[in-house]
Amino acid sequence: MTQALEFTGTDPFTGEALTFWVVDGAVSTEPVAGAEKAGGGWIVPGLVDAHNHVGIAPGLGVTIDRAREYARADARAGALLIREVGSPLDTHPLDADPTGPRFIRSGKHIARPKRYLRDYGVELENPDDLADEVARQARDGDGWVKLVGDWIDREVGDLAPLWTRDQLDAAVAAAHENGARITAHVFGADGLDDIIGAGFDSIEHGTGLSEDLIDEMVRKDIALVPTLIQLENFPEIADGADRFPMYQANMRALYAGRGEVFARAREAGVRIYAGTDAGGFIGHGRIVDEIEALVGVGFSPLDALAAASTAPREWLGASGLEHGARADFMVLDADPAADLTTLRRPLHVVCGGEKIA
Repeated sequence: MTQALEFTGTDPFTGEALTFWVVDGAVSTEPVAGAEKAGGGWIVPGLVDAHNHVGIAPGLGVTIDRAREYARADARAGALLIREVGSPLDTHPLDADPTGPRFIRSGKHIARPKRYLRDYGVELENPDDLADEVARQARDGDGWVKLVGDWIDREVGDLAPLWTRDQLDAAVAAAHENGARITAHVFGADGLDDIIGAGFDSIEHGTGLSEDLIDEMVRKDIALVPTLIQLENFPEIADGADRFPMYQANMRALYAGRGEVFARAREAGVRIYAGTDAGGFIGHGRIVDEIEALVGVGFSPLDALAAASTAPREWLGASGLEHGARADFMVLDADPAADLTTLRRPLHVVCGGEKIA
């Protein structure tokens, strides 16, 4: 047995005192004789990046060793649970790293030829094969499937849906029959009605949401991961699309309206979780930037922290600080409800029972 550690501190969400022990990589709420006192502070479960791609980088060709570097950068920033929503690389070997973040995966993106980033995912020549591919990706993932709901259609000259409502209905049924939940990348407005109507479990990005669709998300309990720091790239994306003026205008309008959309979704009661979309445009280790961006659309600091810790852990069925759970948590030097910058200078980041920062 490794040396046990005793942690004391305060739960910022309840204000209650916390005392627990870490032994053999797990949390114990039962006292451990001879444990070394590790100090105290404000203690939060490990942060969750609910939209991340450790298996993606510009230019593709990511090796498992490079993916491990990305995962460790996320972990050092406090993101100790990663929902990897699409990767051309099978990152399951990272599960063997005892001091790396935990993963919940959705396999590869599902798209159509020339309707997503080339070679990132599975490109279906026949869109009626969608349900079969969803079943296949459900078996390869860890409880999630991800499809591309809209992308630029060069013949249309703007964002457009990739699938019909019947195909989406079949996709949802296939995911659920195979024990998985299903999510979709959607930037614009046109694809959202059918995706929400089909009963997807979450929406990634969602900048095209209308008030009526937000209400429908609440009614159907569909979650939203807005990836706010990724959306900051919309103007640059638009600037590089001179051949498609409708697409340029749409991307700029979506960018301009994003704050109002997400503030309305929050006020309506949509469950919103923090996700950086790291991989590609966004570097790894930026979960605190995403938490701070949530404050910018109306979250209180504590609610923003909850959207990146306790709330997505419950949503994803992942443990927190209960007895027997893997010891993944942060110890902070100040109350994050009053000072979110404390997340940038943790006293300790404990991952799998080991102090990694």
